[in-house]
Amino acid sequence: MAQRAAIVLLPPAAALLLRALDRTLRYEVIVEPGATPAEPPGGQVWCLWHRCLIPCLCYFRKDFVSTVLISRSFDGELVARTIELLGYRTARGSSTRHGAGGLLALARAAQENRPLVFTADGPRGPLYRAKPGAAKLAQITGRAIGIFYALPEKAWRLGSWDRFLIPKPFSRVVVSYARRIPPPANAEEETLEAVRREVEAALERARENAERHFRRERAPITP
Repeated sequence: MAQRAAIVLLPPAAALLLRALDRTLRYEVIVEPGATPAEPPGGQVWCLWHRCLIPCLCYFRKDFVSTVLISRSFDGELVARTIELLGYRTARGSSTRHGAGGLLALARAAQENRPLVFTADGPRGPLYRAKPGAAKLAQITGRAIGIFYALPEKAWRLGSWDRFLIPKPFSRVVVSYARRIPPPANAEEETLEAVRREVEAALERARENAERHFRRERAPITP
């Protein structure tokens, strides 16, 4: 009974709060040399770290009708209903349990030329460790893998496995892009693992570039 009430009541409230939060945030885009920011329709497999999901949802909701892979858990149901109210579409599954179903649902969405969004370390981590799902999806669809990270300058950090970020109102948010990764040439395990490692390294570069951006601004000016 409590879960039914939560599914009915929480997503509309959460979507309303996210829209209100988005109106207060100020975004800056930084791009690694050789990288390209996302532009509609953004036909890549886009990867991010799970912890920056909220600032990414706020930033991209205006321009991208994206399909996001969401787990089949109860928490996943709440997230799916919330982001659908923000204009996103969802595919249900994960990179672990039910992963094949989730990847196939995303692959079907690729036929409609929509961006595909994948939390590379979700839904349970470990932190900053990419799973192979993005590489598999890129191989299935033939799409390159786009890499981005969104870092609020001021945020609440939860005590969850991913140190989940909730931007504080009126914060600046840096959206950091790393270079795209070509799809795997084949489905062999060694090839997919090599691409998985590339995804992980690129996501870490995007994160480190965003953190460096704010550190550089706070550094004292020396004469």
